[in-house]
Amino acid sequence: MDRTSTLSGTNPAAGGANPMPGNPALGGANPMPGSARVENAAMTAHQTVDKVADKATAQVDRLSGSAHRAVNSAADVATSAAEWASSLPQQAKEVQTRVTEAACTSIRAHPLTTVAGALVVGYLLGRLARL
Repeated sequence: MDRTSTLSGTNPAAGGANPMPGNPALGGANPMPGSARVENAAMTAHQTVDKVADKATAQVDRLSGSAHRAVNSAADVATSAAEWASSLPQQAKEVQTRVTEAACTSIRAHPLTTVAGALVVGYLLGRLARL
């Protein structure tokens, strides 16, 4: 049996009919050579990847900008809160000083009334403690 013959008994190399005319491996006509097909597919794939990368880059840039604005806002709020909290001890000292000065002024103006009031308050607290 001849190894060059096909199953149908014709030999394409010998000028016989080609059972698969579009198959270049079998000697048929090919509208686009194999390397051109591969290059075309590669170019299409590159273009698709470039489009996806451009869209992804735009989205990442947009999200990055939003994240930066959110971080800046949080930092501003935290700074304001820290400034307010750092001023609290000074405000407490000022209030304590005013209350102490007011109590000293009141005791100096009415010493006997202050002592009598302290005795009454002490007696009432003692009675409440026994209950």
